[in-house]
Amino acid sequence: MKLATLRNGTRDGALIVVRRDGARYAPAETIAATMQDALDGWDAAEPALRGLAERLERGDVESHPLDPSQLRAPLPRAHEWVDGSAYINHIVLVRRARKAEPPATLMTDPLVYQGGASDFLGPTDDIPLADVAWGCDFESEVCVILGDVAQGTTKDDAAGAVRLVCLVNDVTLRNLIPDELAKGFGFFQSKPATAFSPFAVTPDELGDAWKDGRIHLPLRTWLNGQLAGDPDAGPEMHFSFFDLIAHISKTRAFGAGTLLGSGTVSNADPARGVSCLAERRTRETLDTGTPVTPFLTYGDRVEIEMHDAAGQSVFGRIAQTVTRFEKRISRSKA
Repeated sequence: MKLATLRNGTRDGALIVVRRDGARYAPAETIAATMQDALDGWDAAEPALRGLAERLERGDVESHPLDPSQLRAPLPRAHEWVDGSAYINHIVLVRRARKAEPPATLMTDPLVYQGGASDFLGPTDDIPLADVAWGCDFESEVCVILGDVAQGTTKDDAAGAVRLVCLVNDVTLRNLIPDELAKGFGFFQSKPATAFSPFAVTPDELGDAWKDGRIHLPLRTWLNGQLAGDPDAGPEMHFSFFDLIAHISKTRAFGAGTLLGSGTVSNADPARGVSCLAERRTRETLDTGTPVTPFLTYGDRVEIEMHDAAGQSVFGRIAQTVTRFEKRISRSKA
């Protein structure tokens, strides 16, 4: 089942069910007005939404053509956005870039940080950048949307907490990171608004590709029309989503609608390319002594997508252009 959030002039948009090919949708307001409403009442909403999805596939319900530019993030705002860093290769490379050592617990204790959740970017929203000197970078990730998670949830029980899966562009301002981390208090200004894929899907939509809390499919990223990377999101995800859920719930509970990211998808094989420019720049430095690839600038285009084994786009495409930031009315009514 594919779900999305349609722009309708309100802060949280309108929940819709999307046909598997991503071409048409049916409104779901008679079941749940918003994605958050559906997550809050999942036990009742999920079977009703599945019924609507089945009727949509058969053509037995009124539907409308889908324009991705009219979609918000699946959750335009969320109670919490927690991002992990589950790919060891990525951690090692970006730490090298800023001349920092990986933590001693690299292989045994996941890295996570808590990002801003009050104003997400939609899949075709521009990336607003005030200063190119900040080192703007894309980070292509996968993400799960959780139901209620009790404190002390174990890895073995974590599968039941995963409601939906989507993609992420976790935009990062690389040149602001060193000074922030030097304070010993984590990321903040270096992590601007995050963008999400058009569709969030139930895990069963992934078929055999969803296994042990990982998505075993390539995640493709294009920069200005050129393939930057297509690493497989599954085998080298050292900590699964189930591991991450157990980690974050050790000391507290989480409410339905919490978003949990995988961190930048990364493979050790350089032939698979990259899901962020920091990795490419680090490899260039290791090879030649200096990075060659610049960070993003105005007019650059970033696209992120994942296809299943049959070649169908699972989550739709994140397609964003970097634009000069201009102070404007909040996107909350966009």
